[in-house]
Amino acid sequence: MEQDQPGGDDEFEVAPGVRIRRSELKFTPLRAGGPGGQNVNKVSNGVELRWNLATSPALRPDQRELLREKLGKRVNGEGEFILRAVEFRERLANLESAQQRFVALLSAALKQQPRRRATRPTRGSDRRRREAKSHRSAVKRERRSGTDE
Repeated sequence: MEQDQPGGDDEFEVAPGVRIRRSELKFTPLRAGGPGGQNVNKVSNGVELRWNLATSPALRPDQRELLREKLGKRVNGEGEFILRAVEFRERLANLESAQQRFVALLSAALKQQPRRRATRPTRGSDRRRREAKSHRSAVKRERRSGTDE
């Protein structure tokens, strides 16, 4: 029983210039895992969100590769991003949670890390490092020069 999200074809902005249409997302109901009562076998309150990043028109090829690399095990062999939400007892709450986590994960994965600027160590840090090395050397030297009894 596969369902699309009810209500309009609005978009999620996951990064500057990257907007994903809600129609690209597929929501499937999930049954809760683990122990429960007799009702647990009849009610599907969890939600599985699937998004095919391999065919999404919202991404450039470099962004596609970056997401495959950063999202790792959440992307299956066919290039589908899979997210399960089962933390709440109501399906609508799980649906909302899945959408929020989807946007948060993609925006974090697409965020550009600033390039590291190489800096020189300060004079004080260099002096402390050399003092620590000579102190450690002296400790080891004193151990060696001890007399055997």
